[in-house]
Formats: sequence, structure tokens, C-alpha cells
Amino acid sequence: MPSLKDLRLRIATVKSTQKITRALQMVATAKLKRAQEAATASRPYASRMASVIANLAAAASGGGGPRLIAGTGKDDVHLLVVLTSERGLCGGFNANIVKMARHEIRRLQAEGKTVKLVTIGKKGRDALRRQYAALMVEHVDMRNERVMTSALGQRIGTLITSRFEAGEFDVATLISARFKNVLTQVPTAMQLIPAKAPADAPVVDLKGASYEYEPSEEEILEALLPRYLSTVIFAALLETEAGFQGAQMTAMDNATRNAGDMIRSLQLRYNRARQAQITKELIEIISGAEAL
Repeated sequence: MPSLKDLRLRIATVKSTQKITRALQMVATAKLKRAQEAATASRPYASRMASVIANLAAAASGGGGPRLIAGTGKDDVHLLVVLTSERGLCGGFNANIVKMARHEIRRLQAEGKTVKLVTIGKKGRDALRRQYAALMVEHVDMRNERVMTSALGQRIGTLITSRFEAGEFDVATLISARFKNVLTQVPTAMQLIPAKAPADAPVVDLKGASYEYEPSEEEILEALLPRYLSTVIFAALLETEAGFQGAQMTAMDNATRNAGDMIRSLQLRYNRARQAQITKELIEIISGAEAL
């Protein structure tokens, strides 16, 4: 049975941990509103951009348009871009994204495909390199990124397109988390190259009108596709940031509550042990007095 000193040390340790988890919860709560607003505000633009790309691609004439939308004509080499957070203490947020990435890797390898990995965020890299270090071709470090910016999305988009133009892969897929609410962040996989609009992208009703494009649809797509790719990645960065803050707030709230329960349990054990010790000492004093 632990001594009174051991119980006091354990109570003090848990109280210190509770202070840390409560502080992290308050920080995540403060950052969540701004991150959630940024993620929500980016959705209409990304959705509208997807609709424009879909309409232009449908109107494009001839041999299928630019390579970013037509692809290489093959499906042999797949690049998985895995987007997680830089930090932990957020429950199963990063683990769920990595779980989906592992599932996709195993599925593609079972089909005889070659898989390459680009990781964005430290937690995804650390989790995947234990098993798939040989598949990793690049890592994007976000430790110095205090705020998710469109410049970061453009940098990542340029990295992916340059590798595609170099012929390093045929299909690129982004695996990240979509922020639904504070308690729910849904891991999603979205194909980046060949670019195609999401299934839920709104369709623009032309009401029977016929449009002539100047310059041609292919030229417009050549200019818009790299921007569309950067927009999709930037939106995913914002969704991941909001999801991380929501997951961390929930995880630290649970940790704070659990620490409180543990403190109460330890305090009860301490009081019982202290009472037992006092009772024992009283018995010894009374027995000694009666012996005299």
C-alpha cells in the first residue's frame, strides 16, 4: 500500500498535469473559432472553383484538355499526399488520417500499383515512416507556419505539379480530414491529379445557353488548373487546422475531467490512509497508558 508521502506526490503530479491540460484546452478553444471561420469561409470559393473547372472540362473540345486534367493515360504510379497536424495531444485525429493512408497503401499495393508518399505535418510522417519509409519521397515541414496561408497551399501545389510534369507519378490523391464539428472530423481522400471536381460540387445551370470562350477552354484550363490545385490544398490545410483545434479541445477537456476524477480518488485514498494511521497511533497511546 502506498505511503502518505507517495500519495501526496501522486496528487501533486496529477494536479500539475491537470493545469497543463486545462491550459491547452483554453488555447485550443481560443483558436478554434478563428480556424473554424477560416475553414467555413474557404468552402464556397473552393466549391465554385470546382464547378468552373468541371464546366470548362466538359466544354473542352478535342483530345481531353491539359495533362493535369487528362492525366498520363496510365494508372501505374500513385502519389499519396498525407496531410496531418504538426502536433499531437488531439485524441485520434491524426491516427484516423494515418489509418486511411495505410488502408489506401495496402489497397493499391494489392492491385499491383507503385505507391509514393508525400507527407505534410510531422505526425503523419512519424507514424508512416515506421512501416513505409521506403515509399516516402518528400516531407513538407510546417513547424514555422503559425497561420495557414494561401502561399503555403501554392508551394505544396507547385511541388506536386512539378513532380507530375517530371513524370514521377500518374495519379495523385490527397488524404486529409474534413472538419464537420468540434466532435467530428472526417478523414477524406480526394483525387488531385488528374483533376476532377468533387461529386458534391454544385452544377452551374446554363439554362440552354451556349458560350464561346476566348481564349479556348484548353487555354483557360491550363491557367486555372494549377490555381485550382493550390486552392484545394489550401482549403484542406484550413480544414485540418480547424479539425486539429476541435480535436485538441475535446481531448484536453476529457483529460482535465479524468485528472479531476483521479485527484478525487487519490484524495479519498490519502484521507483513509491518514485516518488509519491516526487511529493506529491513538490505539498505541491508549494501550500504553492502560499498561501503566
